[in-house]
Amino acid sequence: MSMPLRKLGKSGIIVPVIGLGCMGMSKFYGSSNEVDNINVLNRSLELKCNLWDTSDTYGIGHNEILLSKVLKDRRHDVFLCTKFGIMRSPDGQISGINGTPNHVCEACEKSLKRLGVDYIDLYYQHQVDPNTPIEDTVTAMAELVREGKVKYLGLSECTADILRRAHKVHPISALQVEYSLWSLDIETNGLKEACEELGITIVSYSPLGHGFLTGKYNSTNDFEKGDVRTSHSRFVGENFDKNRVLVDKLNDFAKKKEIPLSQLCLAWNLAQIFGHRQISRKLLDAQNK
Repeated sequence: MSMPLRKLGKSGIIVPVIGLGCMGMSKFYGSSNEVDNINVLNRSLELKCNLWDTSDTYGIGHNEILLSKVLKDRRHDVFLCTKFGIMRSPDGQISGINGTPNHVCEACEKSLKRLGVDYIDLYYQHQVDPNTPIEDTVTAMAELVREGKVKYLGLSECTADILRRAHKVHPISALQVEYSLWSLDIETNGLKEACEELGITIVSYSPLGHGFLTGKYNSTNDFEKGDVRTSHSRFVGENFDKNRVLVDKLNDFAKKKEIPLSQLCLAWNLAQIFGHRQISRKLLDAQNK
């Protein structure tokens, strides 16, 4: 079965409904192997999962460099998304958020160089800079579009008000936000409604709850030393045990449907976001004619 597709905002371009988040290939979730990661990247393209998501902050540029090793031969096979804005000190600690116009330009140039490409398909502001008006940041991002260095703009981790203000400056095609069966803030903070009203695509990150909703983890001992999840409140002490009970109930339901828990959770996520079922039905109708 081919990968279902959806429209990206009002851009008119079609992208797969499921993308490949590459953050875990650079620290964060334990050790990783470059050869294995490159095999995963190539396999994702074979499966038509060609929307890749990275950021200049993942491994302080390491993640973008990793992707470049596949992009050098397969750039036109990939819808490439990266982000800017989170600043890190040499030891990897977050040192601030920068959305100033100068940084927007500098960050994009550095990402292009690390990725080994001459344009980025979707460029996100990773987090909002509280000290820089969003209008100034998006104006600088829009200039990158005019220069041909970026095709479409996105935001991540913002409020509905910020999203509306940004969209007035230049069309925002995508909003990246955590959304899963155990992260439902988007349903009550106005963001979901704003995206539907403005025609902005919701891109869910961690739709499997940082791996917890796969049912793979039975205790905190399952995580390697240095895994960032050991510092998340949901993965610590009695919270882990309580959440594990809920995951077991979900897994029982998935077994009745004869599907993996991860598939159930992804299907739930896609069903909540406007635009998925409509475009999939149209494509299926077209394929059947």
